[in-house]
Amino acid sequence: MSNYNINEIKFQINRIYVKDISFEAANTPKIFHKDWNSNFKLDVYTSSYQLSSKLFEVVLGLTVTASMDKDIAFICEVKQAGIFNTNSIHDSQIIYFLGVYCPTILFPYGSECISNLVTRGTFPQINLAPINFDDLFHKQSKGTLKKDN
Repeated sequence: MSNYNINEIKFQINRIYVKDISFEAANTPKIFHKDWNSNFKLDVYTSSYQLSSKLFEVVLGLTVTASMDKDIAFICEVKQAGIFNTNSIHDSQIIYFLGVYCPTILFPYGSECISNLVTRGTFPQINLAPINFDDLFHKQSKGTLKKDN
């Protein structure tokens, strides 16, 4: 459990928006002739950028790859972003706020975007399970998450 009380954090969401979006189904239409029995892989990352002294952009990247046997059915990538004003956030809480609280706010928007893109590609609807960003944050801060170079 975190040392920070999220209920005490006061901030302002200036904007929530899609920064980048991609849907690729390179193996269509042949993939449509197979029985749908796919494996999903979800990759998640977050990043933040300071825009001014107390204004930050946070980006949540979600990539879903669906494969059937050796064929990739689709790759769907969304970078969901938001601009957050942190005027009332103490400096000691900023990293936690940007790494946990903001991605938690952005996730439902990114998840809905992924679901809509997959459905528009005429693939069966997917619903991403909620992500515990607090747990991910603590694992990463302890160095237990594998980092890509």
